[in-house]
Amino acid sequence: MPLYNKLRKTAAHSPDKEAVVCSSDRYTYGQLKERVDKLASSLVSMGIRKNDKIAIIHRNCHRYLETYFAAAKIGAVLVPINYRLGSMDFVFILNDSRAKLLIAQPDLVSCLEEKRSEIPLCENIILSGPGRDQKWPGCRRYETLILEQEAEPRGEPFPGIIGSDTAQIYYTSGTTGRPKGVILTHNNNSAHAAGTIRELKLTPTDRWLHVSPMFHLADAWAVWAMTEVGASHVMVPGFEEKSVLDAIEKHRVTLSNFIPTMLNLLVNYPRAGEYDYSSLRLIMSGGAPIAREVVKRVLAVFGCDYIQTYGLTETSPFLTMSILKEGMESLPFEERLNIMATTGRPFETVRLKVVDKNGEDVLPNGEDVGEIIAKGETITPGYWELPEETTERIVDGWLHTRDLAVVNPEGYVTIVDRMDDVIITGGENIYSVEVEDALYAYPGVLEAAVIGLPDPVWGETVTAVVVPKEKEQCDAGDMIRFCKGRIAPFKAPKKVIFTDMLPKTGSAKICKYKLRQKYGSNAGKHG
Repeated sequence: MPLYNKLRKTAAHSPDKEAVVCSSDRYTYGQLKERVDKLASSLVSMGIRKNDKIAIIHRNCHRYLETYFAAAKIGAVLVPINYRLGSMDFVFILNDSRAKLLIAQPDLVSCLEEKRSEIPLCENIILSGPGRDQKWPGCRRYETLILEQEAEPRGEPFPGIIGSDTAQIYYTSGTTGRPKGVILTHNNNSAHAAGTIRELKLTPTDRWLHVSPMFHLADAWAVWAMTEVGASHVMVPGFEEKSVLDAIEKHRVTLSNFIPTMLNLLVNYPRAGEYDYSSLRLIMSGGAPIAREVVKRVLAVFGCDYIQTYGLTETSPFLTMSILKEGMESLPFEERLNIMATTGRPFETVRLKVVDKNGEDVLPNGEDVGEIIAKGETITPGYWELPEETTERIVDGWLHTRDLAVVNPEGYVTIVDRMDDVIITGGENIYSVEVEDALYAYPGVLEAAVIGLPDPVWGETVTAVVVPKEKEQCDAGDMIRFCKGRIAPFKAPKKVIFTDMLPKTGSAKICKYKLRQKYGSNAGKHG
């Protein structure tokens, strides 16, 4: 199904329904469609055709939402770019994707002003706000294009767009090498939207907070699902504790998806208990494993349902959700918490297995570890112009995630580590997630990451890198003893490093490879 049809249909039956709240800007679905149609016509007038690439570097905003739909309408391929990257990364992605046009927030692309000649294929630049025009000869202004464009009468996607056409190319973070472009089709996105609508019971009364960055699928999936049901999109430009909590209260947000790092900061925000969360029905967490203690605090602070999710860019993104099965609601709280803190059971659009090195399903005993593999209509067809990488990761239709997990008797999956993050000490495999869970239970810990550092005797040493809570005093020896009381002593950290901040990716996930680089990683293992 062409993705533009989701907006067209909602605007047709609910033209006066509030679609977007973005700072002082508010648009109904009828107004949103009109703006999208005008932007689409402007893009065509600049020579953009089906399969041409349009890049966007922008914070969360109604213009991001409009660009997703305008590109989909004309059959162009959107390339969302992490705005926290540097100029060389911008240049690489723009050239690698062969983007013909860039839509950007001026302050985010000032580093490109002197590199215009290095992106020769990018023929047009559209800036969304005030900027120094003399540095961008020939650039267009986003709002001027909307205002000057004649009303677009066409109410259908442009001819020739089919479900198997590429809709977006998302570039991965490139933590282990050059960034890879992940292809997602109109069908991938549509099938995923239909699945989330059913799994999460989305309705027109929902109000979704776009807080995770829209260049990342932790949030971008909601563009299609929320629009299809006629829910409202509430925008915040980025994550900051006060602005997020203000938005939830002021705009009566009903649900959103957060990176675990964000949730940890929100529940530890000193004024978190002062807000009205009565509108919230669901908090979701995804993008990285979350500690059980953090889940417990989320439930206590927000007082709504909680679902842990897991997925990849390659899977549109969801592969699992920790939704309780029928009858589980009556279980004691601690048992329900144990289930909610798992990675979850398979999302309805995919077949999912956890397999050992021989490709055999691991026993559902909560102990045997294997790799998660998946197939289904939401799985990427491959990587942009990387056939060998595609062949390596997708075998007989099964995507190999490189995530290691166990399966419990109820069929719920729990990730224990990434393959590259497993710590091998004295011949034993240590999974960092289990150690991090123990650390987050320690009263003075705000954030923690566990890595393996080279050791001449043991191979690797289990090392905790910890950010203490403000005004809290943490003792390394006491912390190690605390962990030994909760997990097997050989799994406990042998060393604790205190720091003021952990490095994060553009989507706010903790960047372990940077910690390994900083504190003495074996680059051969993780490079």
